[in-house]
Parts: sequence; C-alpha cells; structure tokens
Amino acid sequence: MQRFPYCSPRQVEWSLKFEVDRIEAASLDWGERREHAVAGNRQVWLKSRPNGIPKAEDFGIRDADVPPIGDGEFLVQNHYLSSDPAARGWIADASTYWPRIEIGDTMRAFAVGEIVESRNPHYSVGEKVMGLFGWQEYAAASDKHVNLKIAPSDLPLSLYLGVLGLNGFTAYFGLLDIGAPEAGDTVVVSTAAGAVGSCVGQIAKIKGCRTVGIAGGPEKARQCLEEFGYDAAIDYKGEIDLDEVLRRACPGGVHVYFDNTSGPISDAVLRNLAIGARIVICGTASYPSWNPWNTGPRPERHLLVKRARMQGFLATDFIGRFPEAEAQISQWIKEGRVNYREEMHEGLEHAPGSLQRLYKGENAGKFVIRLPAARSRSNA
Repeated sequence: MQRFPYCSPRQVEWSLKFEVDRIEAASLDWGERREHAVAGNRQVWLKSRPNGIPKAEDFGIRDADVPPIGDGEFLVQNHYLSSDPAARGWIADASTYWPRIEIGDTMRAFAVGEIVESRNPHYSVGEKVMGLFGWQEYAAASDKHVNLKIAPSDLPLSLYLGVLGLNGFTAYFGLLDIGAPEAGDTVVVSTAAGAVGSCVGQIAKIKGCRTVGIAGGPEKARQCLEEFGYDAAIDYKGEIDLDEVLRRACPGGVHVYFDNTSGPISDAVLRNLAIGARIVICGTASYPSWNPWNTGPRPERHLLVKRARMQGFLATDFIGRFPEAEAQISQWIKEGRVNYREEMHEGLEHAPGSLQRLYKGENAGKFVIRLPAARSRSNA
C-alpha cells in the first residue's frame, strides 16, 4: 500500500518559504504584530438561506473590526479554516443539533489558530487551539468554543482540522465506541475516500477487520485501495446492481456499517447485514435537504431479523476524550499506519463555494483554507 509521509512536500515547501517571516514574527509581541497585519477582520457571512446545497452566492465577505474581548475571553487569530458537509444542516435545517445559522451571521466553522490576547487564566497568549471560531480571521472566544488545546508538535497545524481534528475524532469514536468492531469483522464505509471515511477504514484495519469502501468514481475507488488500504472498493456510480456487488464483497455479511450517506447506498447495505450488525449513523450526505422530510425503504425489518443495532452520534459527545483520540491518531500517523489527504486553498475567498464543491465530490482531500497568519507562524 502506498504510504504518505506525515509531513507532506507541500508543507515542507511552505516551511522553507515562510521561515524568515516566522522568525521575524516570533520576535514581535501581539501589539507589534497587529500593526504589521492586514487591518480589520475579514469574515464570511450568510447572505441568503438555501434550500439544498449552499452555493457561493449564498455568502458574502465583509470587513469587520477585530473584536474586543471581555473577562474570561481570549482573542484567536485563525490560521486555517475548515469546510465540512455538516455545515449544510447548520444553515438549512431548523431541527438540527445546534442552533440554525441566521442570515447576517458570520458562518459557523471549525478553525485552528493562535491566542494573541487573553483575559482567561486558563488560556495563554501563544497557545494553539482548535474550535468553532468561524469563517473569519479573528474570533473572540471562551471555553465553550474550544474543542482542543494543541500541544507543540512536528505535525502540520492544518491536520487539527482533519485527521487530528473533528474528522479523525468522528472516525475514532464512531467506529470504536459505537461500531465496536472485533477482529475478523467486515466493516463497510460509505464516502470511504473522504476525510472521515478514509480514517474509519484505516482504524478498522488496525483493529484487524476486513474493510470494504464505497466511493463515487474510479479515482476515489483507487484511493481507497492504494492510499487507505481497503481490502475492497466499490464505485457505486459504476455499478448497476449494488446489492449483488456488496454480496460478493461481503460473503459473510456486513458486521459494521459506517454510514456517511443514508439513501440508496445505505438501503443496499442494510439488505446485506450479518447477524448482530452495528450501523453507525454519521451523516446523510446523499440528501441535499430535509425539507420536506425524505422517505424511503424502512430499516426496521432488517434490524429485527438480523438483531442489528443502529445508532447516531456526534463527535462532540466525546469531547472530554478528544486528547485520547489526538494522541492515538498522532502515533498512528507517525508509525505510517494512518495516511491522509489535504486539499489546501489559499485565502478566505475559497470558503463561500466550498460546500458546493464538497457535495459534488470534487474535492481531493480534506478541504482546508489557509489564512495569512499561517504563513508566519509554526506549530512549535
């Protein structure tokens, strides 16, 4: 299987290119660096409410003031921003797990950055953090916004939005705690080449399972086999009878199904369950909208006959254990047992159209947006 080094050539190139800026910036305090930075706080905001997949024209970019901080707060200068399929639900669905983003709001998003000012004794200037800081250059934050404090590391800071962030943590806890795989189980993963799915497949292999990835298109099927080590890969777009292909790929049935899609792919998997199967509900990417509510085949008979269990979850249900997942996945990366892909974009301008790109399956890895602050600082 092809292995990717945990520090990619592109990351090395950036390190060399911006080393002089990093050294100069490190010698300045926050006030001096602020004078050297681009004035203001650029933000992406929700301009109109889509019913379906958000498009670039549903967002705007505005200049705002760098926010002041109050007692218990700290100011985060974002280095990298994430674009995640879950944001579609945050925008469009009134009945989601978090409050809906309203028109005029700065777009909610995960980000990693550096604390540049603090009025909170638990967060010091210079610390790196990952959390819900939004599609913007600066965020006034408090404890409730932070998912993880990032220790100094030789791994790229951007990974804390992907394999060492919510994507990796979703894979880790969803598979191990909800899916509860045992050595020898057959684990099937939809969107298997994606940021979450690719990590699920590799963790399942580490745990001694046989892995089958379902992905869209021959290139993503190739990635499943050659880059992420799946035992079998199914290009659902190229198959007429997905049920039959699954039966051949999983002759003993499916013991664990990690469901990122819902829809026809999941219907086919449910018809091929093993006795005692566990279905992990992580996402519903096959549906652009849940208004009106989607209907389709019912799972209850499959669950009854196969004595199977179906459970949804959020990675943030396990937030108290994030350091555990970060430590373990970091070790696997350094050992060459977990590979990852990043698709890096330069500048905030790439954020508005990113969700449409994700839902079309056009991304070639975890979608990350690099901001100017990342050019002059390191994860050290």
